[in-house]
Amino acid sequence: MISLSHEYANAFRRAGLREGDIVLLHSGLKPSLQRDQRLHRQNVTKIIFNALQQAVGNAGTLIFPTFNFDFSDGNPYDICRSPSQMGVLSEYARNQGDFRTGHAIYSFTAFGPCAEQFRDFNNITAYGEDSPFELIKRIDGKIAVLNLLDQNSMTFYHHVEQLMNVPYRYHKEFTNDYTDANGITSKRSYSIFVRDTAAGVRTDVNAMGELLWKKGIYQGDRPDSGSGLRVARAQDLFNATADIIQAGKAEGLLFNRIA
Repeated sequence: MISLSHEYANAFRRAGLREGDIVLLHSGLKPSLQRDQRLHRQNVTKIIFNALQQAVGNAGTLIFPTFNFDFSDGNPYDICRSPSQMGVLSEYARNQGDFRTGHAIYSFTAFGPCAEQFRDFNNITAYGEDSPFELIKRIDGKIAVLNLLDQNSMTFYHHVEQLMNVPYRYHKEFTNDYTDANGITSKRSYSIFVRDTAAGVRTDVNAMGELLWKKGIYQGDRPDSGSGLRVARAQDLFNATADIIQAGKAEGLLFNRIA
């Protein structure tokens, strides 16, 4: 009898994952639980984690966001103990992994042959050329989203916005206590290219996601159907988003303003 993990791995391949892919995955598991009652009888996080590993194979690399926003909220951060706030699958991956990249807010863990390229990252900017987002793009990685709308997942858009130096965001530095992997605590500073809330800017990117579907950049399934997984090449995402910004069409696709 085919295992549930193997069944989901096949569904993820149909959605666009391939043997040897390098994939950054954003995820929410609640819709999968609602669609498939069999998952309630087993460890859903382990099933989906194993299925993703099967889908990309031994030659593939999986990258998970382990973002935690305590540091930017004025609280200390511990790279080994501060949990991921990006869902149960992300937190499961954090506990399975043996490293976490260094940014105190936007960190990652990775599994597979390319994982070592991410191990020593201690980028200062969250989304810039020194960040894992840039490496994912450079090594022809993919962005995959499981069961989430763009508004709740596509941090990659901010990577494009930072490299394009959009006028509706600005660099903001955060400083707080940071405990490293050796248990040593010191003051550290990290930056985020934040939206200009004083000008009423709010992130609003679902319309950009619809455009990506229309352009054929997204492939796979929407959050409410099939496997719930959609996949796109990071470089294609970058190019499409940069084109929108260069054309002066970011408002309404990447952000809106509160009156």
